[in-house]
Amino acid sequence: MAEALARARRPSWLTVPVALGVVVVAFWIVAALTAPLWGLDEPLKMVARRLQPPSAEHWLGTDALGRDVFSRTIHGARISLAIAAVVVLAAVAIGAGLGALAGFFGGWWDAAVMRLVDVTLAFPPVLLAMAVAATLGPGLENAAVALVAVWWPVYARLMRAQVLEVKTREHVEAAIAGGATRSRLLFKHILSLCWTPIQVNATMDVGQVILLAAALSFIGLGASPPTPEWGAMISEGATQFYSWWIAFGPGFAILTLVLGFNFLGDGLRDLMDERSSR
Repeated sequence: MAEALARARRPSWLTVPVALGVVVVAFWIVAALTAPLWGLDEPLKMVARRLQPPSAEHWLGTDALGRDVFSRTIHGARISLAIAAVVVLAAVAIGAGLGALAGFFGGWWDAAVMRLVDVTLAFPPVLLAMAVAATLGPGLENAAVALVAVWWPVYARLMRAQVLEVKTREHVEAAIAGGATRSRLLFKHILSLCWTPIQVNATMDVGQVILLAAALSFIGLGASPPTPEWGAMISEGATQFYSWWIAFGPGFAILTLVLGFNFLGDGLRDLMDERSSR
C-alpha cells in the first residue's frame, strides 16, 4: 500500500530514462571540468607502443601514435561540451532575439526575418553546416560559426510563435490599457512567459550539436589532429580497421551524451507541462 502511494505521488517526469540522463550528463560535465585532476597521461603525449589493445595500464588502449585513448576521450569532453554550450547559447541569443522582435513588431521586420529563416531552413542542416564550414575553412571556431548558422532559425521561429500567442492574452491587453511602454510590455509581460519551449529545445539540441560537430571534425571541417576531439578521434580510428578501440571510446562518449541530453530534455518538457497544468 505504501509503495503504491509512493508511486502515485512520484512526478510523472521523474522516470528511469530521465534519471539516467541526469546521471550521464552530470558525469560528463564533471569529467570535463576535472579532467586535468584525474592523473591521466597527457592527451598529446606518446606514452606507450602504438596500437596497443585495452589493458589495465591503458583502459582503451593506444592509438597509431602511442597516445592513451582513454585520456584523449576524457579530455575530448571539454572540447565537445564547450562547443555545444557556445553554439546553443549563441543560437538562442540570435534566434530568440530576432524571433521576439519579429513577433512583437510585425510588419516588414517580421516578413524580413521570417523569409531569412525560411531560406536557411530550406537547406538540410548537415549540408548547410558543411557548406559554411568549408567556406570558412577547417577549425573549431569556424565549425562553431557554421553550427550557429544552422541552429539560430529554429529558435527564431519558435520564439516568434510564442510571442504571437502570448501577446494576445488578457494580461497583455490590460498592460497596454494601463499605459505600459513597449520595452516593459515585451520584456516583463511577454518574454517572461515564452522561455519554457526554448529551454526544452535547447537542452535537447546540446546533444545534436555535439553529434554534428563530431561529424564536421570527422570529415576534416572541424577540429584537426592532434586535437583530442571526439569526431577527429573517430576519423583517426576509421583508418585502423582492426584497432577498434581507437574509435570505441569517443563513439561511446557521443552516444551516451546525446542520449543523456535527449532523456534530460524529455524530463524537462514533462516537468514544464506538469507545472503548466497545475
